[in-house]
Parts: sequence; C-alpha cells; structure tokens
Amino acid sequence: MTKIGLEIHCQLTKLESKLFCSCKADYRGFEPNTNICPVCVGLPGSLPRLNKKAIEKATVIAMALNCQTPQKIAFFRKNYFYPDLPKNFQITQLNIYGPTSIGQEGKISVEGKEIQIRRIQLEEDPGRLIYEGSSERTQITLVDYNRAGTPLVEIVTEPDFENPKQVRLFLNILSDLLENLGVSDPSLEGAMRADANVSIEGGSKVEIKNINSFYDLEKALHFELTRQQSLAERKIEIIQETRHWDDKRKITISARSKEEEEDYRYFLEGDIPWVKIDSKTVERLKEGMPESISSKKIRYENYGIPTQVADILSSEKYFSDFFQKYLDYSNLVINKKLGVPNNFNEIEEFDKKYHSFAKEGANIITTDLMGLLDNKEKRNASKLTAEHLSDLVNAILENKITRHSSKTVLQTMVKTGKPISEIISEFALEQVSDDAILSTMIDEVIKEESKAVEEAKLNPEAINYLVGKVMKKTKGQADPTLTLNLLKKKIS
Repeated sequence: MTKIGLEIHCQLTKLESKLFCSCKADYRGFEPNTNICPVCVGLPGSLPRLNKKAIEKATVIAMALNCQTPQKIAFFRKNYFYPDLPKNFQITQLNIYGPTSIGQEGKISVEGKEIQIRRIQLEEDPGRLIYEGSSERTQITLVDYNRAGTPLVEIVTEPDFENPKQVRLFLNILSDLLENLGVSDPSLEGAMRADANVSIEGGSKVEIKNINSFYDLEKALHFELTRQQSLAERKIEIIQETRHWDDKRKITISARSKEEEEDYRYFLEGDIPWVKIDSKTVERLKEGMPESISSKKIRYENYGIPTQVADILSSEKYFSDFFQKYLDYSNLVINKKLGVPNNFNEIEEFDKKYHSFAKEGANIITTDLMGLLDNKEKRNASKLTAEHLSDLVNAILENKITRHSSKTVLQTMVKTGKPISEIISEFALEQVSDDAILSTMIDEVIKEESKAVEEAKLNPEAINYLVGKVMKKTKGQADPTLTLNLLKKKIS
C-alpha cells in the first residue's frame, strides 16, 4: 500500500510587506541582500510586528479549503540552524495547545478521492541559497536574505494520495484555487513549492525535498516509490530520512536523517501575542471571497457552454475575469438592442441572445485568445478589451464577418487595440453574402471539381469539401450557411 502526503508552501505574493516587518513582500528584482532590515535578518534587539493582512489572506485560504478556523491563533519558534535562516529559528505555528494554527481539518476532492488537509499554518519564508561553480570542487554557496520573512502559508495534507498522478492533479487544483482567491500568483518563481512524504507498506516515511515543479515532483515520486519497492523486495530496511531530488540525474539522493518535531525545540513566540479572529472578521472575509471555480463552471454550463470549455475557462483567473467583463458589457449591448425585458417572451429572447454571446465569447477565448496571450508579458502588452471582444462576437453573430476572418480581427485587436470597423475595412474582411457573387464562385468550383460534385450527390457529407473550396476562393469570407444552401440547390 502506497501512502503519500504533501507539505505545500505558498507565498502570499499579493501582499505589500513581509510577515513581520515593512520590507517588500515581493523580493524579486532586488539586488541580493538589499530588501532587508534588522527584523527580517534577526539582528539583536529587533522585534517582529505582525502583518494583519497576512492573517486575513491565510484565513481566506483556510476557508476556501473547507478548514475549521480557530477563534485564537498563536505563533511559535521553530529552532534549527541553517545558513538561509538568519535568526537561527523560524516563526511559525503549531497545534501544541489545541488548534491554534490558521486552519485545520479541511479537504479537497481529486477525481472522486477526498484528500484531507491536516492543518494550514502561517509562517515566514527563509532566505535563498544560491550555488555557483561548475563542479562540486569549485562550487560555492551564496546566501540572499531578500526573501527572508516573506509571508508563507504551509498546507499539510494527510497521507491520502495513492499515486503520483493524484498529487499532480491536486497541486493543479490548489494552484488554480489560490490564484482565483487573489492571494497568490503560483506562476512566479518559488511562489508555490511542495515537499512530499512517501512510504510503502512496512517501510518508514521518506521526505523528498528540493523539487522545482509539479512535473518534477511527479517524476520524483515515481522514482522514490520504485526505489522503496526495490529495497523491500530485497529485504533491505527503508530508513526514515530526508532525500533531495537531483534534477540532472533524475534520482533522489540521501540528504540527512529525518528530524522529529521534538528536535526543533518549539516554544511559544513571546514577542507576538495571541491573535483573536472574531466572528465578524470571519463573516467579512467570507463575504469578500470571490466566486469559486466550481461555481463559475456550473454558471458557465448554464449558459450552454460545453463542460470542457467551462472547465478550462473557470480555472484560468486572468481569462475568467476577462470573460466576466465581456459578459457584463455584452449584457449592456443586448439591453440596448432589445430593451429591458418585461414579459416571458422578451426574457426568453434576451436569455437566448445572452447565451449566444456567452458561448461564442467562451469559444474565442479558449480556442484563440489563450494561445495569443500564453504568458504574463503578452497579457500585459495586450490592447484587447472586453468591448473589443463583444464587438467581435456581435459581428460574427450578425454575419458581418466569418469565424475564419475573426481570427485576423482578434490578432489585430490584441496588437493594436483598433476598433472592429477599422480592422474589417483595412483587411477587407466583410463577409460575402451576396447571392450573385457567391453563385458565380460556386459555379467555378463545380466546374473545377466535377469528381467531388458526383461524390457529393451520393454522399451528402462530401459537400463540405466543396464548401471549403468556395471558402478558399473568397479567402474565408463567404457566408458558410448561404454557400452550403446554394451548393445543395446547384448539385441536386
């Protein structure tokens, strides 16, 4: 029997300052050891000052993970020496006097399997070790304390995972959840890290650390399970230890014997008082939480959006936020066209139009826009607005342009921010829907494709080939429905 548990560290990247001082929480971009102060590097006489916003963000995470949140929380000193820990202790949380960490007993479902959350604790991130040198003989270790003190939420699961795939899926779900909550940007380097505890039946627990990505974690778990099973088959003891993932050799290597909790000599942090989280604060935070991913997905499906598209769209915060702005603007556009609905028939017509906008917009976002804006730099540079997308969808639904031409329009909008009328005129993209013009084009195709015409008479599906030929002649601007109907009449 395989048992896998996780310890996930998530930086609260949306905060302005560190957990116990006013230094910037976003340490990225600073020269080494310049984003520091006496508090975050542990100089004698310096005192921590707790970041209230960090408590609130961590509480929101706990609630989103279905955890119980205590009325009072406490902080402890975890004592150990390591070069990236300037104080020689870390301020963290521990349920030693009952449930006093930010949350406990939560759960997330992964493909029908319920993964239990043992606890969630708020703590400070240590600094970073930087290794330089081309070989072990010439390698030196440098320390950058810019990250020291960054607010960090540690999420500890029960050993409920049965295989590495479940672990990867869980981390993807958690990553999407954190981004949707607006508390963290997991795409940033080092913002979300995970260590794993692995054991097989009859063996001791082994911790795997130093893993850079979810993909690497899955590979590390596969290797470690194979290693442990091999040892068990040869009747060799599996010792409790910490192992590191060697990304170059794709193996785990022994680092040190695994510490127990008593080895850290925890004691209550005397410089930080107990913090009370009253019911009014909890209710305020609940009310301020964004719509959940699962709720978005259900709502999108109610608009008639296919399940797979709804799943992708609801999981991507940037695009789901953009989609909501698009829906809000499209609602105004439809209201302007149809007026405010006053009876059942008008409401039905409004909903039908709204759902058409929703389905077409979702399709464009997931099929085309996600590919055009596949990284943060491209998203920041994009000139596309919700109004642009609504105008584009409106043009498609009113047969002013074809879906084929819409790709050119979308790309130009993203790059330039030009209005749709200007782009259609510039690229001559207006849909060809004149019967006489299309009829001439179709006659040419029938003459050129006589063999395909005979086949279409026997097999109705084959007519699509002829439609494609007409579309090619018109550079994708022919009205596809009108083209199909005219073709059917001419070859029948």
